[in-house]
Amino acid sequence: MDNHHSGPVETGAPMDYAEHEKTYSMFLAASKWGTMVVVVLLIAMAAGFFGGVGFLGSLILFIILNIAGVFLLR
Repeated sequence: MDNHHSGPVETGAPMDYAEHEKTYSMFLAASKWGTMVVVVLLIAMAAGFFGGVGFLGSLILFIILNIAGVFLLR
């Protein structure tokens, strides 16, 4: 019933560290840009609902803040 193994039971496939690094970099980029878009959307919605700038004003604000965010987060 008790099996004694002298070595590792499962060695698995060799790790592809370059692919892991690329995946992690893509995840960080998606997190960064996604967070920026959500924050900008919330700011534009708050300006439209509570600031009295209306739909068109909040749309313009959304576009301007996204452009500014692209330049700031490079």
